Amino acid sequence: MSPLTVRTDPALGGRWTSLATPDREWLWRNPRVPAAVRAAVAPGDPFVDAGGGEECFPTVNGPSDHGEVWSRPWDTLADGVAHVRAGGLALTRRLTTHDGAVRADYTVTGPPHSRVLHAVHLLLDVGPGARLEVPGTPEVLVVEWPRPGATSPTTWPDGGGVPLDAFGPDDGTARCAVVATDRVDVVDGTDRLRLRWGADAGAPVSLVVWRNLGGWPDGAPYRSVGIEPLLGAETNLDRAAPDRVARLDGSGRLAWRLEAKNLPL
Repeated sequence: MSPLTVRTDPALGGRWTSLATPDREWLWRNPRVPAAVRAAVAPGDPFVDAGGGEECFPTVNGPSDHGEVWSRPWDTLADGVAHVRAGGLALTRRLTTHDGAVRADYTVTGPPHSRVLHAVHLLLDVGPGARLEVPGTPEVLVVEWPRPGATSPTTWPDGGGVPLDAFGPDDGTARCAVVATDRVDVVDGTDRLRLRWGADAGAPVSLVVWRNLGGWPDGAPYRSVGIEPLLGAETNLDRAAPDRVARLDGSGRLAWRLEAKNLPL
């Protein structure tokens, strides 16, 4: 196993700025977005797709595109621990490394039984030959397709007529899909990025795959690949059915965790 390290920027929404081994950086950076543009965002601003890893909370899309905390400064509580408040909820993240793996432990607190979605929006720097490995043929919900606001159920690896498990050259498509799984391996060249996640108290977890091969945005499309472990099973908190959101318990708390490892092939 090639050890992973992580760096974040609490002042810029807790953003993950690096997830790397000594030999490669896994996180993609958008060359179209100068660092000063990302640094200038304020709460309520439209999402700035700078790359890296953004924390999308307490929703992923909807009226608050990518949530509310990506644009807010986080408080640093201790080494590896950061905290932010939004929408009556509080989110705490503890980052640790052990035996070459990176682990993020999240705690959400707020009014008991509050509804929440939370995606760790990792944009990855992978080549056209990269592939995703997910066990079995889990259920897939393609969101915002075939038209804005719509959802389309299918099964892995179908993503509404495109393969979610493979990328290849730009084909002019863009899909966002929620996959009913708690694990994925990203295989690229001689490296395997293994992601595993889970939540307390039976809260639903899943995976968001953002497969944009030059299909978004209109007028100036580019290529980006998002692999996003998700607390919940939808991307829009306002639209989500009751069984597709996570809920805080009777004490107003919910915890979940994500672990990343780099495994050479």
